[in-house]
Amino acid sequence: MRRLFCFLALTVAVLLGGCGKPDFSDAEKKTIASLALNTLPALKPDTTNRFADVPAAAALGSTLFFDAGMSRDGTVSCSTCHKIDRQFQDDLPQAVGVGRTNRRTMPLAGVARDPWFFWDGRRDSLWAQALTPLENPLEQAGNRTAYAHYMKARFSERYERIFGPLPDFSGIPLNASPLGSNAEKAAWNAMSGAQRDAVNSVYANIGKAIAAFERSIEPAPTRFDRFALDLATGAEPKGDAAFSREEILGLKLFIGKANCVTCHNGPRFTDNGFHNTGVPPVADLPPDRGRVDAVAQVEADPFNCFGAYRDGEASACGELRFMVKDAPELVRAYKTPSLRGAATRPPYMHAGQFSSLDEVVAHYAKAAPSVEGTSEIHPLELSDRERAALVAFLKTLTE
Repeated sequence: MRRLFCFLALTVAVLLGGCGKPDFSDAEKKTIASLALNTLPALKPDTTNRFADVPAAAALGSTLFFDAGMSRDGTVSCSTCHKIDRQFQDDLPQAVGVGRTNRRTMPLAGVARDPWFFWDGRRDSLWAQALTPLENPLEQAGNRTAYAHYMKARFSERYERIFGPLPDFSGIPLNASPLGSNAEKAAWNAMSGAQRDAVNSVYANIGKAIAAFERSIEPAPTRFDRFALDLATGAEPKGDAAFSREEILGLKLFIGKANCVTCHNGPRFTDNGFHNTGVPPVADLPPDRGRVDAVAQVEADPFNCFGAYRDGEASACGELRFMVKDAPELVRAYKTPSLRGAATRPPYMHAGQFSSLDEVVAHYAKAAPSVEGTSEIHPLELSDRERAALVAFLKTLTE
């Protein structure tokens, strides 16, 4: 009996990696190494924003990011939803600014590395993304000329040191925008082309400053990264780098049987793509078709890479030029979020549909059909123990 017990214990240790050096195949080790943060390449320059790496621009962007004056009623800033102590997100199923929005706030660590922005990719640069909430009636609800006047009144010296002279705003209305109220639209249309261009240039620079600040927000190393480094170097994991048998099983499932790594790959655990995974809609929210409706929005954006306010050459616009515009797989497809830090920021999915990682894993295991379009995922035969192991591994992606 004692021999049988020892044999079973040894078998389990081999299957699960034991408590010393975990047992992984060479292929598994290669995949694990590709997920480690030390493989994250240096951040590439943003040639569409020549101020992206200018410290003064980042400093101004930081000020604007936390400034509630950058809203219609003076109560909402970027940091209202992107909270600095909560991975730059807000823990809500849908963000709340001036009003309640339809989507979950995304965290910002590593955001400058994304090719598309928002859950549906309706903007193609970080600085164009930064502009969008400013005029969204549910977020900061301001208008374009009001922001230009605000910059002149409060930040003219800092602005001009970075971007050059501000235009003459004497004939420009206090409240005008191609978006917003009918009165704001009428005031915008009554402006001359030169006036609209001057305001748009200032507005674009606001986004470029905020983007320069957001480029500094990068993911931090986690238990997984310490484990992966020890595994790669052949060192025996110690301290919090030592994974439990459950965490090792979860990692094996993540990169193997459960197929999570198919979309959650690379050192940020995202392929930066858009996928229909059958996530259900939220009953009291407007219809949301994801990426398929965002294509027209990004093409119509005057601040996109083909627009007049891009710095640099159009050669930087490859993503927009070769964007998939009309395909069945775009219906209810949403961006693959990074899993780094995910364990401490429920709820999950684009509108907070799931309250826990257990619910997320259960959804992917069941693979219910999508309400529209075709889900890419297929049912997984995972035991309760395997589901718990996957959740245990995901928790290692937090500091």
